[in-house]
Amino acid sequence: MATRTKKQLISKIAAKTNQHPNDVRVIIQSFLDGITESLSTGDRLEFRDFGVFEVVTRKKKIGRNPKNAKVAIVIPERQAVKFTAGKKMKMIIENEESLASM
Repeated sequence: MATRTKKQLISKIAAKTNQHPNDVRVIIQSFLDGITESLSTGDRLEFRDFGVFEVVTRKKKIGRNPKNAKVAIVIPERQAVKFTAGKKMKMIIENEESLASM
């Protein structure tokens, strides 16, 4: 499994759509900025068959220092982005995993 960068994604999309990479870069960055802006205002983003992005509140909890387990550390309540994969994505990933294990 490899890590893909935004630059690699832009190159792949540009080649597939015969668009200039700079045009694709502007579109992708605008898309990502739109997602960030929507999530920062508390909106829930749903992309059919892909998944759902939403902001959730992580409750306050007590953590432990691994070097000194006796010392409790309070982890404050915070906002986090949660992603839930859609049906089509889940199905594709599960099929890829089952093929890789063979």
